[in-house]
Amino acid sequence: MKTKLSLLSAAVLTASLALTPIASHAALPHSVDGQALPSLAPMLQETTPAVVSVAVSGTQVSKQQIPDMFRYFFGPNAPQEQVQERPFRGLGSGVIIDAKEGYIVTNNHVINGADNIQIGLSDGREIEAKLIGADAESDIALLQIEADNLTEIKQTNTDAIRVGDFAVAIGNPFGLGQTVTSGIVSALGRSGLGIEMLENFIQTDAAINSGNSGGALVNLNGELIGINTAIVAPTGGNVGIGFAIPANMVNSLVEQIIEHGEVRRGVLGVAGRDLDNQLAKAFGLESQHGAFVNEVMPDSAADDAGIKAGDVIIAVNGKKIKSFQELRARVATMGAGAKVKFDLIRDGDEKTVRATLGAADEVENANGGVHPMLEGATLKNADDGIEITEVANGSPAARSGLRKGDMITGLNRTKINSIKSLKSTLEQEQGTVALKILRDNNQMYLVLR
Repeated sequence: MKTKLSLLSAAVLTASLALTPIASHAALPHSVDGQALPSLAPMLQETTPAVVSVAVSGTQVSKQQIPDMFRYFFGPNAPQEQVQERPFRGLGSGVIIDAKEGYIVTNNHVINGADNIQIGLSDGREIEAKLIGADAESDIALLQIEADNLTEIKQTNTDAIRVGDFAVAIGNPFGLGQTVTSGIVSALGRSGLGIEMLENFIQTDAAINSGNSGGALVNLNGELIGINTAIVAPTGGNVGIGFAIPANMVNSLVEQIIEHGEVRRGVLGVAGRDLDNQLAKAFGLESQHGAFVNEVMPDSAADDAGIKAGDVIIAVNGKKIKSFQELRARVATMGAGAKVKFDLIRDGDEKTVRATLGAADEVENANGGVHPMLEGATLKNADDGIEITEVANGSPAARSGLRKGDMITGLNRTKINSIKSLKSTLEQEQGTVALKILRDNNQMYLVLR
């Protein structure tokens, strides 16, 4: 189960097991007046074989920089860092989405760093799985096994689900074996939780516990509506707030992984924020939900589609959105080249535009010659600028003051929105330059010489 979660400053995910006494109740009759009582058993009999257990093992490598003052005692050839290796094991769940090809979907955090992945089928078979591809930002991974007589999950259009629809969670909590819980869809389009980089969650009160990650959230027809990914609880147990990645979003990511071996993100090319009450009043808008566009990048998909700064995007492909984070998640998981319809409000009038999403540039390392003082930093294009995804310890980038998670938004007085524009601007500038950085919602400058 995911150990990195931090939610609402109190929620953490653990693998602890707390068993509480179960009260004894009289058994319900099988029928009343000759009429059979409703039951989920027939649906589950068909559906549960498509949900599997995922057992992983591997070696966790941690590196710690050795200060120069201590290296002095070990001579000139002493290593710059200390490397520690620790074996680990983990348990999670997965869902068979294609029986013929043996494709299984799970969470990226379930298999991340694993050297060995074992799939446990409902009939008792255990089969080693191969990792086809994964996407850390959306927390999705695709596995493949070679086996006969597999059962795949049924699919449905998750854009049609509503708050209040019944939901059933299937997984392997605490390693106890396959478990089924039921509830309702509590909310849709949950984002801004800090669980993943791309968030557009289904919230449910169906009990989800440690080990359910990667399992199925289905409707009463046994159709997949989401992949369970996280819970909110200070002890790691169920408190009626769980989150699942919508199946439509999962399917789009899986198609990209199958075709390309990776996720190739679509990019709209806008910067913005959530539409709140104060912003709506300032612009005379009746709507209280949507994505407010602060800026449109030149020559982007949004620019080509005619989206303008000040527009409020309220729907994507006819599906209402609540926030800029939801817009970002839906666009980024559709894939480059996708044709998308956007409903928006401009000057009080509703309009519809169509855009063909651009492609996010490949992750590019500064060792390729962006700037000598950026060597050791890994740069990635983002909607708001250039994201620093990694900074090597002791590298020139680290000494310059860059940190993982920083966002480069400008150079001197020039706005920067891509690695390409950063390169071209640096080529024109001579001598000392100042990078404009967004860090933890604070603006700052780093001087490069």
